[in-house]
Amino acid sequence: MRADLSSSPVSNSNSPENELQHSEGIRIVTPEEFDSSTAQTPGSKRLGAIPGRSISKTQMWGGLFFVEPKSQTAIHHHGVQETIVYVLEGQALIRWGEHGEFEAVANPGDFIRVPPFLPHQETNPSGSVTFSWVVVRSTSEPIVVNLPAGYWD
Repeated sequence: MRADLSSSPVSNSNSPENELQHSEGIRIVTPEEFDSSTAQTPGSKRLGAIPGRSISKTQMWGGLFFVEPKSQTAIHHHGVQETIVYVLEGQALIRWGEHGEFEAVANPGDFIRVPPFLPHQETNPSGSVTFSWVVVRSTSEPIVVNLPAGYWD
């Protein structure tokens, strides 16, 4: 769906006011610009899109998250960050809690909220489909605290 901008005011693009107003305008980040050097958790892959190397002023982090079939992440949390996820493809079994005592299944089209400091783990039960998510976090630098392997034992 495209917005009808025909009635939008048009300003002089050469004016100093317009330059200042739009200096931090919309920025498209293409897949070629995604950053694989962002913080990682064993068993998964994260690609950072925002902030990218060319985006300066943001208070959020956004990217993609993948777990291969029959794989799972290490138990981890994201410190002070609140996380919102949208499931693009695949199914994920998510465990969480101080002892891993809670679990739920997320499917394509679902949103997930992960509170700050909550230990959790994602598992991909599929034998053939990688699960993929769009992830948005509440701070500009990704925080990933990987917990010891026996954390829930």
